[in-house]
Amino acid sequence: MAAPEAGEEARFFEILEGETPAVVTVSPYGGVRDTLWVDEPLGSIVCASSSYVACLSAIGCDSVVTGVSGLRFLSNEKVKAVEIGYDAAPDYERIFALKPDIVVAYASSAVVPDYVPFLRSSGIPVLLLYDHLETHPLARASYVRLFGALTGRLEEADAFFEEVSEKYHSLIYKGAARKKVLVNLPYGDRWFIPGGANWFTRLVEDAGGEVLGAEEGESASSVISLEKACALSREADLWLNPGLCRSREDIQSASPVFETFKIERIYNNIKRLSPGGGNDFWESGAVRPDLILSDMVSILHESDPVFPDSLYYYIRVSDK
Repeated sequence: MAAPEAGEEARFFEILEGETPAVVTVSPYGGVRDTLWVDEPLGSIVCASSSYVACLSAIGCDSVVTGVSGLRFLSNEKVKAVEIGYDAAPDYERIFALKPDIVVAYASSAVVPDYVPFLRSSGIPVLLLYDHLETHPLARASYVRLFGALTGRLEEADAFFEEVSEKYHSLIYKGAARKKVLVNLPYGDRWFIPGGANWFTRLVEDAGGEVLGAEEGESASSVISLEKACALSREADLWLNPGLCRSREDIQSASPVFETFKIERIYNNIKRLSPGGGNDFWESGAVRPDLILSDMVSILHESDPVFPDSLYYYIRVSDK
């Protein structure tokens, strides 16, 4: 497999190959390393995130997924698993009944969720991942290799990731003109803007755009005021990801102030919603940043005939 380019390599895991391979995770909160030796391929994995389901599905391991947090939101219809609850209220009885080889979870802060030490003390291994904190979309996609190591399908995972990486690089916009992009819609009364070192901001940049309001060097999102968003809207060439809105009427119903936003082109990443209300952008999109980049290049440079008209994750927000 070709070596990743600068900035593309995952920071929070590595694979030690050998007679007995191992997966090493690195916490961004203090650098604590956790090593899991894989004596034999794992056959039952509980996933606390739909993106982990997507990693396993990408290498043909749908049947390995036996439990999922947020099962009703899952887009992948091939997975036949049980609901295991959420961080605040995991269903321990179901987890114990599954007798999984491992539970793959995540931590959103330095505080380890309470259920993690409880499961570990009960004899169920838990692997904590930090893929959501990676700063490059290909670094996030490379977690498919971690799941390949867990299931004895590292060769298949390497081939998959190599193909995704090659497609991604072939799509990077080489033009000089940059489109200014407003992103998101207020969540409650908080308008989040991804930081300048965020993976989503990198996707927009590789598509030939600039995320307005992104704080340079920050990977985490910052919160801007509605007044700041109004000012940014006057600079924007287009608007991405306005909540669940499918029309301008939907947007304006969220707040009358949006009637003052004169952005002509608005696109939303909600084309692939599941019957349960999940969004495949956050599921399969984690391992297919090439498909997201293809959409974004088409959106940002829609007058360029080189790029396809059909979009995979995005729709154009209608006028009505």
